[in-house]
Order: sequence, then C-alpha cells, then structure tokens
Amino acid sequence: MPRTTLAAVVAVLLTVTALWLTSRAVTPKEATWDDVLAEGRSGNYRIITTEEVAALKERQGEALLLVDTRQEWEYRTGHIAGAINFPMEPTAWARWKKRGDLEKVLGADRERVIVFY
Repeated sequence: MPRTTLAAVVAVLLTVTALWLTSRAVTPKEATWDDVLAEGRSGNYRIITTEEVAALKERQGEALLLVDTRQEWEYRTGHIAGAINFPMEPTAWARWKKRGDLEKVLGADRERVIVFY
C-alpha cells in the first residue's frame, strides 16, 4: 500500500473518530437535592424554601431582588411577580463568562437580599 493511501486512510479514520466522539449524545447525571445542597454550600449560597421566599417577599416587598435564571422563553411562560430574568447555564464557565453582566444587574447595594431561582 503506498504511503499516500495509508496517510489518507489514517486521516479518514481520525476524522470519523473525532466526529463520532464530539457528536454523540451525553446524558448528564440527574441532579439530586443533595447535589443542589452540596453545590450551594461550596459556593457559599444559602438554600431556602419556597415558604421562606414568600415570607421574604412579604416582608421586603420591592427591596427583595428576585432573579429568575431560566432561559428567556421559560421566563415568558410565567415567573414570580417582580422577578427579573437573567438566564444562566449551571456551569462555572457560564457564571464566569457572564460575571460582568451579573454585576450590572445586581447593582452596587451589597446589603440587598437577592434570591436566585
């Protein structure tokens, strides 16, 4: 087999392998409540219940900033009254990439209570 034919076969095999590896479906692990709590603790977030959010909203009214992190189309289908939409993917890369935008949305008040959902 000539060298050029061998090189062509190897190139085709590498291309097919690369395409197969990058396009196959990867099923993400389904997150459990324990996973949510662990990620919250690692990010220094406080996890609160729906009832606690309702009580905060009643006590603080407009001072409470509610941030809906779902995609825009999900937000449009329904959200908590007064919530703003800031779509975020649940990855460290997405949070890092949008950090400047998030700072603008959250504002300068470091004492304001913010609830992400």
